[in-house]
Parts: sequence; C-alpha cells; structure tokens
Amino acid sequence: MIYRKIAVTLCIIILLSVFSGGICAADFTGELDAKSAILMEISTGRVLYEKNADEPLPPASVTKIMTMLLITEAIDDGVISLSDMVTASTRASKIGGSQIFLKEGEQMSVDELLKSLTVASANDAAVALAEHLCGSEEAFVAKMNERAKQLGMENTNFENTNGLDDTTVNHVTSARDIALMSCELLKHDLIYNYTTIWMDTIRDGAFGLTNTNRLIRFYKGATGLKTGSTSKAKFCISASAEREGLGLVAVIMGSPTRDVRNAAAASLLDFGFANYAFLQKESEAQAGIPVKGGVKNTLSTVSEGFSQVIDKGADKKLTAETVLPESVAAPVKKGDKIGEIIYKTDGVELGRADIVADEDIEKISFFTLLPRMFKTMIGAKRG
Repeated sequence: MIYRKIAVTLCIIILLSVFSGGICAADFTGELDAKSAILMEISTGRVLYEKNADEPLPPASVTKIMTMLLITEAIDDGVISLSDMVTASTRASKIGGSQIFLKEGEQMSVDELLKSLTVASANDAAVALAEHLCGSEEAFVAKMNERAKQLGMENTNFENTNGLDDTTVNHVTSARDIALMSCELLKHDLIYNYTTIWMDTIRDGAFGLTNTNRLIRFYKGATGLKTGSTSKAKFCISASAEREGLGLVAVIMGSPTRDVRNAAAASLLDFGFANYAFLQKESEAQAGIPVKGGVKNTLSTVSEGFSQVIDKGADKKLTAETVLPESVAAPVKKGDKIGEIIYKTDGVELGRADIVADEDIEKISFFTLLPRMFKTMIGAKRG
C-alpha cells in the first residue's frame, strides 16, 4: 500500500511537471457570470479553460453555427452556389423572431441569405437555406444531428435550424460542442466573408444589416462568430478571434445580460492571448539516409508539419532533436516513417513530428543489378 501511494504521488508530480514546461500552464482566475463556458484553440482543439463545458443547455441562435456549417460545406463541395436563387416558402415567411421579413414567393440569392443568417441572425433565412439544400427543414435538421455526431458533439440534439425554443422539447447543446462546431466552421475561408461584417445591406441596399456580435466592432482580432438569446437560454455567444497566428473560440452560455455575456467572452479571449502562443513548424527537407539493397544509395526525407499551443515565450527555449537511423533497407515507399523530430522546452517534451520518406526506392534485383555490374566491368577494363 505504501509503495502504491508513492507511485501515485510520483505520477502526479510527473504530470504537474509536464504541464509546467510550455503547454498550457496558466489558470484563468476571473469570474464568469455564465452557466457554462469554454476557451478552445481553433486549429488544435486544445482546451485552455472550461466551466461546466459538457452540460446540455438551450443555445438559442448559436444553433445557427451548425446551419452555417452545412450551408458552407455544401457551397465548398459544389452542391449549391452562392448565386443560386432561393424562393421563400410560407414556412420561412412566418417563422418569427429575428428576421429579414422574407415574403412568401420572394426570391433571394444564397449569398444574401447566408449574409442575413450570419450577420443579422435571420431565422427566416435559416429556414429558406435549409429548404433549398435539403427540401425541408426536417430533413436539414436530421443532417444537423448527423453532422454533430461526426464532430463528436456528445451532448447535442437539434430540433430546428435557428434555435427558437418556445415550442421545442429538447433542443440542447453544450459549450464544448459549440466550440467543436465553431472550429469546424472556421476551417472554411468563405465564412469569414460574412462573420467579419459589421454593417451591410441586402435587397440592393434597401434593407440594412447590423451584426448581432458587437465584438466584431470592438474586440481586436475578432473574426466571428454567433450570438443568441431567448428567455430559456439567456444570453449565449461563440466568439472567435485571432492574433499573431493564435486562433481562439470562447463560448459563453447562460449569461444574464448581453453586456455580461460579451464581457465574459472578451475576458476569456484576453486570458488566452495573454498567456498562450501558437507554435507552427512547417514541413521541410531533412538529411538523406543511406539505403541498403536499393536501386538508389540515398533516400530523401522530409519532416511533417508540427503545431502546438504553448505558454507565451516558451518558443524562445525551444529545442529540436532529430532522430534518424544510420541506414534503411529497401524497399521504401514515399510516406514511410523513417525517424522523428522531438520538440522540447526546458527539457519537457512538447510533441513529435514524423520524418518520412520523400520518394519510393525499390529493392535491387538481379535484373536491376546486372546493368550496374556491366557498367562497372566496362569501366574497369577501360581503366
């Protein structure tokens, strides 16, 4: 029993030492007036802070992040086009809540509908786009839930495209799940054309749009993403921003007011930018490796890219140890792992990047060896 306690203690000490050498060591000490929250780095998905992040809660219009994701994916995949004209249905024209007041039979482009959905949180635009892509809102909602499962959103159930919850039974998601779908949406360059708009117009300038996300105007580096509020959900937001290559998403759910929500999101983003940095190492050529029994004597190698969220300033203490064999035996296929680079700060490992073969090298055979032997013999006779 004594040895077991010692072993457990040593494990704790080791874990604490690992997380004090460059990987996410800071603690958020601020007060957040919210039911749940999370701060996530966009490209790696690393969580920098969380509070009740897996609690299922009503998300209000933050729901529309999934609607935006499915529409953006469909555009990027060529299923629909920004220039497509969409005819508003009776259902879309009568949806209520925040809207652009689509009239039944009115035609509007996917471009303007996506802008209205993203900037002004238009519920009618969400329904119109859903019907255009899937034929009905019900079919689109099924697609939303399917995509949520693919993304690992374990505490999510969507019942509509917009987050209106006055008639829903179990329309919920969690702060972590919102962050996951936010990060996925932000992989698409197209969406930034809309999420970063502060003010714009549709209908040839006749109808004005103002972003419901005030951080777009007032927070340095803000890139999006979506706000929401209902009496059930209170005030929610998924706020994204980028500075010096570090991209963050702060999700706040269940704040009492809009101002408190915005301040909480800004506070989390400030914490992230003050304490962390994004380390990016690009793929690059490495040393050639001698090949035994191959049609070539030397193998070209290349390192794979490496990225990590680190404590701010830890990059100045970064070391890279290259581990390669003295030789390799043919055959070798392009992409085969040959070695690795071990990245450390203050002697603590951050992670590893594989070094892989940059070419195919076949195993030498009698038929490939014969010309080489003949050439050697001819050269010897001439000498």
